[in-house]
Amino acid sequence: MEAKNLVIVESPTKAKTIGKILGSNFTVISSMGHLIDLPQKSLGVDIEKDFNPEYVVIPARRKTLADLKKEAKKNDFIYIATDPDREGEAIGFNIRDNLPKGKKVLRVLFHEITSSAIKEAFQHARDFDLNMVEAQVGRRILDRIVGYFLSPLLWKKIARGLSAGRVQSVALRLVVDREKEIKKFIPQEYWEIEAEFKKDAVKFLAKLEKIEGKKIEIKNKEEAEKITGIVRIKKFLVTGVEEKEKNRYPSPPFITSTLQQDAFNKLKFNASKTMIIAQQLYEGLNIGQDETVGLITYMRTDSPRVSAEAIKEVRVAISKKFGQDYLPAEPNYYKVKKHAQEAHEAIRPSLISRDPQSMKDFLTPEQFELYELIYNRFLASQMMPARYLTTSIDISADEYLFTASGSKLAFAGFLAAYNHEEKEEKTIIPYLAKDEELILSKLTPSQHFTKPPARYSDSSLVKDLEEDGVGRPSTYAPIIYTLILRDYMRRIRGYFHPTELGIKVCDMLVGYFPKIMDIQFTAQMEEELDEIEEGKFNRLKVLQEFYKPFKESLDYAQDNIKKEVIKTDQVCEKCGKPMIIKWGRKGKFLSCSAYPVCTHSKSITTGVKCPQENCGGELIERHSRRGFFYGCSNYPRCTFIAKHLPQEDESKDEQKEELKEEPKE
Repeated sequence: MEAKNLVIVESPTKAKTIGKILGSNFTVISSMGHLIDLPQKSLGVDIEKDFNPEYVVIPARRKTLADLKKEAKKNDFIYIATDPDREGEAIGFNIRDNLPKGKKVLRVLFHEITSSAIKEAFQHARDFDLNMVEAQVGRRILDRIVGYFLSPLLWKKIARGLSAGRVQSVALRLVVDREKEIKKFIPQEYWEIEAEFKKDAVKFLAKLEKIEGKKIEIKNKEEAEKITGIVRIKKFLVTGVEEKEKNRYPSPPFITSTLQQDAFNKLKFNASKTMIIAQQLYEGLNIGQDETVGLITYMRTDSPRVSAEAIKEVRVAISKKFGQDYLPAEPNYYKVKKHAQEAHEAIRPSLISRDPQSMKDFLTPEQFELYELIYNRFLASQMMPARYLTTSIDISADEYLFTASGSKLAFAGFLAAYNHEEKEEKTIIPYLAKDEELILSKLTPSQHFTKPPARYSDSSLVKDLEEDGVGRPSTYAPIIYTLILRDYMRRIRGYFHPTELGIKVCDMLVGYFPKIMDIQFTAQMEEELDEIEEGKFNRLKVLQEFYKPFKESLDYAQDNIKKEVIKTDQVCEKCGKPMIIKWGRKGKFLSCSAYPVCTHSKSITTGVKCPQENCGGELIERHSRRGFFYGCSNYPRCTFIAKHLPQEDESKDEQKEELKEEPKE
């Protein structure tokens, strides 16, 4: 019997998984993401008519839409099962408006791709949530206005081909500001003094903290040596002993941002890689006997909420695996932050009985690592806290106070499930009694310097973006990807370094558009967009309040911005005029200042000679969609390329790897 039900999803993998679950009475096809969007070559927003968007079919997707229409004509019922977020709601809504009229079109939402979840979702199909659509349309219009009007200013000031974005430009500012803090940081010298004691064959260290009750600051070697000389001959007495039990509580199950942070910290996955692998786990994998199932819940979420059924299942699993001592009397519940989409769940295994080891043979090594991380974090989130026995000791040498502390794990609690790099025992302090005299083994002064703030990594940048309210779960990975793709920043050894181009772009935007580049203003806009979804705010009002100050800054910039000219001491080989530095899509280069009369230009070399024998060229940094590499200035006569400069310590391999992995927006 021919199917009478059409289901439209976003990806072919998802279509395959859902098709197997629903059976032969359903035809499941993929839209391949967005089919309808604002036009590529024009603004597509009528600012004078209440910011009305002009949606068009994406040229590359016309055949896909035609195929959807053809299938729709054959079916009585059409279900749109795009992703359960704003983006998915808007994609589905636009598809609905372009299908044949007179068909019954319903929206289906599910947060995990399992047989029970899919069948339950189809029993509760609903109409489209227009508030969700409005929120996504508002965000899309804002982003189009910013990009459409700012990009030409970057062309005028710096170089053609550059672009700016409402949220990613603020993220760039975080990276650039951090780099400036690092550059201007002046290390300050300080010294510490440690005493080593021994009792019952146990050695332990204590640090000098106070002199005459005041916190100590030792600024140089002379001070340190003077104090060491005085203290060395004194009697050391235990003047304080405090023992107590300390609980360490489990973290909530993962949301998008915390998954990206932990995957970077523990697995060294960048944000894009994490989201790609998580999407594979969500959309469905073959787990044997021709069974295809989604192993985790939806991976774009800002809510730590967990369904009652999943909590019940995980509590049974904890009891069986670890015993009743590890199970709290009541489930652990975690606070949902403001504007989190509470209908979403946290990222968790779709079925707790599918433990990582039982799935290992069906997963790639990277899929297994991420699944294990998600699974164990979920287990741990519903377990008892870990308990430590802590000891704090005060040791006095007259007016000189030393302190020592140690802790020992008394009960593992949740650490039994989620114990990455956690040592069971920390510093051990032997039993000491008050007024006990200690024998000094060693007294060591040591020199230190204050350190600058660390550069951002995937983990710390996502953390700060979330805490500052900039971006939302679906945007973190695309923000990082885009900034690297545009060569505004580079990932070197896991940390982001803004490029000279990125700094120039950031400085120009901060100078002419301080409000757009303001973190608090961007966060406020995100909140208002969230409130549109909640029905508390009007899209037109948000756009009007944004556009007025933006237009004022835009008009000022258009009247005052001038092309930046960076002179060099080199002269043009063709006309003798000075050469200047210009920027292009592939980086900076030398151009004749007489352009367009003289069109001579050449690359800026690194000064490193090409290693090829009898070449005589120099290596030039080149940029492609796949990352950065070095090529010879004599190309095409010499085709030498290298991933990094000879003797260069900071490899660009990570850049190449990053740009293989484009996240879904």
